[in-house]
Amino acid sequence: MYIIKLPFRLVASLLGLFAMNACSREAALPEPFAPQRPAHFPVPVYQATANPYTREGIALGKALFYEPLLSKDGSISCGSCHAQVHAFADHNVPLSKGVGGRLGTRNTPPLQNLIWSRSFMWDGSIRNIEVMPIAPITDHREMDANWDTLFHRLSQTAKYPPMFRAAFGSEHIDDQRILKALAQFMATLVSAGARYDARVQGKAVFNESELAGERLFQAHCNSCHTAPLFTNQEFLNNGLDAISADVGRMLITRNESDRGSFRVPSLRNVALTYPYMHDGRFQTLEQVLAHYTSDKSGKPLADHRVRNLSFTEQERSDLIAFLKTLSDYGFTSNPKHAPAP
Repeated sequence: MYIIKLPFRLVASLLGLFAMNACSREAALPEPFAPQRPAHFPVPVYQATANPYTREGIALGKALFYEPLLSKDGSISCGSCHAQVHAFADHNVPLSKGVGGRLGTRNTPPLQNLIWSRSFMWDGSIRNIEVMPIAPITDHREMDANWDTLFHRLSQTAKYPPMFRAAFGSEHIDDQRILKALAQFMATLVSAGARYDARVQGKAVFNESELAGERLFQAHCNSCHTAPLFTNQEFLNNGLDAISADVGRMLITRNESDRGSFRVPSLRNVALTYPYMHDGRFQTLEQVLAHYTSDKSGKPLADHRVRNLSFTEQERSDLIAFLKTLSDYGFTSNPKHAPAP
């Protein structure tokens, strides 16, 4: 038996070449960056410590958000029911349609300022933005997808393996990477450019009706719809029904006192996100105000803050004028959030 002795330098060079070839299969991880927070907003709840923001991750998340391959039959995407023009709520329908035309059971909420949310969904059943997309992707009434099928579909495209490589260092596709990319994109959906915000910054002036509406709002609405997010993120029964068919928060807590309680929605972009309430029963803000001034005596679970409200016709008009100052048309037309042409 012959033993070939190679010079030490040659052996080292060969080992280095093998190492380089192995490393070439993995791309360098992209450079993280910190998105800018609106000066009048609080510190975000979601800190992204295990999922640092990168431009490559956000680009992948945006592509996946508008990708119909994430649904069982390839017919709908997240963006199908979360339209930018409506602040990422649905197209002004009470209930959204999933695959096969199946109707959901609750109104689709807008996707805005999510990194300040302590919980998600009308009943608060999800508590992390990185987990939130699991529900619509897998629910049989919505996208009804199977994860393994999704991985295979995406891996067979020319588009996605390079995007995953750019965002995460390799072409491997799994649920964690999909969810992290979606979370990075959704974290960029920040609405803080309405006329209200310009006034806070001293760059706009309200007219008399808007000022009167703001005073009424602060006196009667602000405790639940607290600025600057315009929600206190609590779960309240606002007196829609004496006995709610949809148990709401009770599904999570199992407490009868939470029957018919739902997450207080943000009023940002509220003029663009109709219809209103968890079931989309009201088409207009006028109908919403009519509800809040209606008799709640037969609704024992209604929160005390909505029991004795009373507004004149002029006051209702002023309140609506103020609510319209919360519309952020820069947000609803920002090309950074729009699907690729």
